[in-house]
Amino acid sequence: MKTKPFFFIVFFGILFASCSSEKTTKEYIIDSWQTTYLKIEMETVNKTDSLQVYEDKFENNPELVAQSKYNSDGTFSAWFKNKKGEQVSKSDGKWVVVDDSLTVEFNYGGRDMKVSYHITKTKEGFIGKSKYDWDEDGDFDDLLTMKTKRIKE
Repeated sequence: MKTKPFFFIVFFGILFASCSSEKTTKEYIIDSWQTTYLKIEMETVNKTDSLQVYEDKFENNPELVAQSKYNSDGTFSAWFKNKKGEQVSKSDGKWVVVDDSLTVEFNYGGRDMKVSYHITKTKEGFIGKSKYDWDEDGDFDDLLTMKTKRIKE
């Protein structure tokens, strides 16, 4: 056996074996998450020329922290955790990932919601960005940016 083809095969075999396959966005989302940052920019809040920005960094022991859990069967739960560690305002829904977009469907506060987020994976979680009608003025022109971290339940 000639050594040159053998080394070629071994080299590419080692190269192939050393490459770890990255999780798809769908596989990545299946877990429990906590929101660490939230910003909503409403440029024409309630159809006016006024800009309204809501921003929360969830620092200094906030009253409520948003958490969620995405299950492999396409269902999820989202809730707020209060200072006592209790879940409040829980909502259940369905989710689906297509490429790098996460779409969630749920009812919150008597309102049926269907929101799509562009997902960017980060070291500790993901960043989700969406355009939606957050001010409920009929225009899907409000930009939401959220950062999350993976949590243990």
